[in-house]
Amino acid sequence: MQRRAFLGGAAIAGFALLVRPARAGAIGGTLPEIGQPAPVFDLDGVAPGSDGTVREAHLDTEAFRGRWLALYFYPKDFTSGCTLEARGFQRHLASFRSRNAEVVGVSADDAEAHLSFCGSEGLAYPLLSDPGGLVSRRYGSWLAPFSARHTFLIDPDGVLRSLWTAVRPAGHAQEVLTELRRMQNSGDATIAA
Repeated sequence: MQRRAFLGGAAIAGFALLVRPARAGAIGGTLPEIGQPAPVFDLDGVAPGSDGTVREAHLDTEAFRGRWLALYFYPKDFTSGCTLEARGFQRHLASFRSRNAEVVGVSADDAEAHLSFCGSEGLAYPLLSDPGGLVSRRYGSWLAPFSARHTFLIDPDGVLRSLWTAVRPAGHAQEVLTELRRMQNSGDATIAA
Protein backbone atom coordinates (compact mmCIF):
# COMPACT_ATOMS: atom_id res chain seq x y z
CA MET A 1 0.00 0.00 0.00
CA GLN A 2 2.83 2.43 0.87
CA ARG A 3 4.57 1.62 -2.40
CA ARG A 4 1.40 2.35 -4.41
CA ALA A 5 0.91 5.67 -2.58
CA PHE A 6 4.55 6.59 -3.19
CA LEU A 7 4.34 5.72 -6.90
CA GLY A 8 1.06 7.63 -7.24
CA GLY A 9 2.59 10.68 -5.59
CA ALA A 10 5.68 10.43 -7.81
CA ALA A 11 3.49 10.22 -10.91
CA ILE A 12 1.54 13.33 -9.88
CA ALA A 13 4.77 15.25 -9.16
CA GLY A 14 6.20 14.20 -12.53
CA PHE A 15 3.04 15.32 -14.33
CA ALA A 16 3.12 18.66 -12.50
CA LEU A 17 6.67 19.23 -13.75
CA LEU A 18 5.54 18.64 -17.32
CA VAL A 19 2.59 21.04 -17.28
CA ARG A 20 4.01 23.96 -15.31
CA PRO A 21 4.30 27.32 -17.11
CA ALA A 22 7.47 27.92 -19.14
CA ARG A 23 8.52 31.05 -17.26
CA ALA A 24 8.42 29.27 -13.91
CA GLY A 25 10.24 26.25 -15.29
CA ALA A 26 13.05 27.98 -17.13
CA ILE A 27 16.34 26.22 -16.62
CA GLY A 28 19.13 28.53 -15.56
CA GLY A 29 17.03 31.32 -14.14
CA THR A 30 13.48 32.58 -14.42
CA LEU A 31 12.13 33.86 -17.69
CA PRO A 32 11.11 37.50 -17.37
CA GLU A 33 7.42 38.37 -17.68
CA ILE A 34 6.06 39.87 -20.89
CA GLY A 35 4.74 43.38 -20.27
CA GLN A 36 7.26 43.97 -17.48
CA PRO A 37 10.57 45.88 -17.63
CA ALA A 38 13.25 43.74 -19.23
CA PRO A 39 16.10 42.76 -16.89
CA VAL A 40 19.00 45.20 -17.02
CA PHE A 41 22.36 44.27 -18.46
CA ASP A 42 25.79 45.85 -18.32
CA LEU A 43 28.36 43.81 -20.26
CA ASP A 44 31.63 44.02 -22.14
CA GLY A 45 31.92 42.68 -25.66
CA VAL A 46 32.44 44.00 -29.15
CA ALA A 47 30.52 46.46 -31.32
CA PRO A 48 31.01 48.05 -34.72
CA GLY A 49 32.53 51.51 -34.66
CA SER A 50 31.42 54.46 -36.78
CA ASP A 51 34.10 53.52 -39.33
CA GLY A 52 32.76 49.97 -39.63
CA THR A 53 35.55 48.25 -37.71
CA VAL A 54 34.61 46.06 -34.76
CA ARG A 55 36.12 47.07 -31.43
CA GLU A 56 35.85 46.07 -27.80
CA ALA A 57 32.92 47.86 -26.20
CA HIS A 58 30.91 48.16 -23.02
CA LEU A 59 27.13 48.34 -23.42
CA ASP A 60 24.25 48.51 -20.99
CA THR A 61 20.48 48.56 -21.14
CA GLU A 62 20.35 52.36 -21.32
CA ALA A 63 22.32 52.38 -24.58
CA PHE A 64 19.20 51.06 -26.31
CA ARG A 65 16.49 53.26 -24.77
CA GLY A 66 14.32 54.84 -27.44
CA ARG A 67 14.84 51.90 -29.83
CA TRP A 68 13.49 48.37 -30.09
CA LEU A 69 15.98 45.67 -29.17
CA ALA A 70 16.19 42.08 -30.39
CA LEU A 71 18.36 40.57 -27.64
CA TYR A 72 19.36 37.01 -28.44
CA PHE A 73 21.28 34.54 -26.30
CA TYR A 74 23.27 31.76 -27.96
CA PRO A 75 25.65 29.00 -26.80
CA LYS A 76 28.99 29.54 -28.56
CA ASP A 77 30.76 31.44 -31.33
CA PHE A 78 31.74 29.42 -34.42
CA THR A 79 29.37 26.50 -33.79
CA SER A 80 27.10 25.60 -36.71
CA GLY A 81 23.74 26.65 -35.20
CA CYS A 82 25.12 29.84 -33.69
CA THR A 83 26.80 30.79 -36.97
CA LEU A 84 23.55 30.17 -38.87
CA GLU A 85 21.60 32.32 -36.39
CA ALA A 86 24.19 35.13 -36.42
CA ARG A 87 24.21 35.20 -40.23
CA GLY A 88 20.42 35.42 -40.24
CA PHE A 89 20.41 38.46 -37.97
CA GLN A 90 23.15 40.05 -40.09
CA ARG A 91 21.19 39.37 -43.30
CA HIS A 92 18.14 41.22 -41.85
CA LEU A 93 20.06 43.90 -39.93
CA ALA A 94 19.15 46.74 -42.32
CA SER A 95 15.46 45.80 -42.00
CA PHE A 96 15.69 45.81 -38.20
CA ARG A 97 17.39 49.19 -38.21
CA SER A 98 14.87 50.65 -40.65
CA ARG A 99 12.25 49.81 -38.01
CA ASN A 100 14.20 51.60 -35.21
CA ALA A 101 15.49 48.28 -33.82
CA GLU A 102 18.93 47.03 -32.87
CA VAL A 103 20.19 43.46 -32.64
CA VAL A 104 22.51 42.29 -29.85
CA GLY A 105 23.85 38.78 -29.27
CA VAL A 106 24.96 37.46 -25.86
CA SER A 107 27.03 34.37 -25.06
CA ALA A 108 29.60 33.22 -22.52
CA ASP A 109 32.43 33.74 -25.04
CA ASP A 110 35.00 36.43 -24.28
CA ALA A 111 35.49 39.62 -26.29
CA GLU A 112 38.43 38.14 -28.19
CA ALA A 113 36.30 35.23 -29.47
CA HIS A 114 33.50 37.68 -30.36
CA LEU A 115 35.94 39.90 -32.24
CA SER A 116 37.14 36.93 -34.28
CA PHE A 117 33.54 35.71 -34.87
CA CYS A 118 32.38 39.17 -36.03
CA GLY A 119 35.33 39.43 -38.38
CA SER A 120 34.89 35.95 -39.77
CA GLU A 121 31.14 36.32 -40.34
CA GLY A 122 31.02 40.04 -41.19
CA LEU A 123 28.71 40.83 -38.27
CA ALA A 124 27.91 44.52 -37.87
CA TYR A 125 26.02 44.36 -34.58
CA PRO A 126 27.23 43.99 -30.96
CA LEU A 127 28.07 40.68 -29.33
CA LEU A 128 28.32 40.83 -25.55
CA SER A 129 30.21 38.54 -23.16
CA ASP A 130 28.47 36.94 -20.18
CA PRO A 131 31.08 34.39 -19.00
CA GLY A 132 29.50 33.71 -15.59
CA GLY A 133 25.95 33.76 -16.88
CA LEU A 134 24.78 36.59 -14.63
CA VAL A 135 22.69 38.32 -17.31
CA SER A 136 21.74 35.01 -18.94
CA ARG A 137 20.24 33.91 -15.59
CA ARG A 138 18.18 37.12 -15.41
CA TYR A 139 16.71 36.12 -18.76
CA GLY A 140 16.22 32.43 -17.85
CA SER A 141 18.84 31.52 -20.43
CA TRP A 142 21.75 29.93 -18.55
CA LEU A 143 22.80 26.29 -19.00
CA ALA A 144 26.28 26.42 -17.48
CA PRO A 145 28.73 26.92 -19.00
CA PHE A 146 26.65 28.25 -21.94
CA SER A 147 23.74 30.56 -22.64
CA ALA A 148 20.62 28.82 -23.93
CA ARG A 149 19.22 29.84 -27.31
CA HIS A 150 16.50 32.34 -26.34
CA THR A 151 15.48 35.66 -27.92
CA PHE A 152 13.74 38.67 -26.37
CA LEU A 153 12.07 41.58 -28.12
CA ILE A 154 12.22 44.72 -25.97
CA ASP A 155 10.36 47.93 -26.79
CA PRO A 156 11.84 51.48 -26.76
CA ASP A 157 10.73 51.96 -23.14
CA GLY A 158 12.63 48.85 -21.99
CA VAL A 159 9.54 46.64 -21.64
CA LEU A 160 9.68 43.00 -22.72
CA ARG A 161 7.16 42.51 -25.54
CA SER A 162 7.87 39.04 -26.95
CA LEU A 163 10.14 36.07 -26.30
CA TRP A 164 11.23 32.85 -27.93
CA THR A 165 12.65 29.83 -26.12
CA ALA A 166 14.29 26.73 -27.60
CA VAL A 167 15.01 28.71 -30.77
CA ARG A 168 15.75 26.93 -34.03
CA PRO A 169 18.45 29.01 -35.76
CA ALA A 170 17.28 28.60 -39.38
CA GLY A 171 14.86 31.40 -40.22
CA HIS A 172 14.75 32.73 -36.67
CA ALA A 173 15.89 36.28 -37.51
CA GLN A 174 13.07 36.56 -40.06
CA GLU A 175 10.65 35.28 -37.42
CA VAL A 176 11.76 38.01 -34.98
CA LEU A 177 11.57 40.67 -37.70
CA THR A 178 8.04 39.56 -38.60
CA GLU A 179 7.03 39.79 -34.94
CA LEU A 180 8.63 43.25 -34.65
CA ARG A 181 6.55 44.45 -37.61
CA ARG A 182 3.41 42.94 -36.08
CA MET A 183 4.16 44.45 -32.66
CA GLN A 184 4.77 47.89 -34.11
CA ASN A 185 1.47 47.70 -35.99
CA SER A 186 -0.71 46.23 -33.23
CA GLY A 187 0.93 46.77 -29.83
CA ASP A 188 0.41 43.13 -28.73
CA ALA A 189 2.81 41.11 -26.57
CA THR A 190 3.25 37.37 -27.10
CA ILE A 191 5.30 34.35 -26.09
CA ALA A 192 6.63 32.38 -29.04
CA ALA A 193 8.03 29.05 -27.84
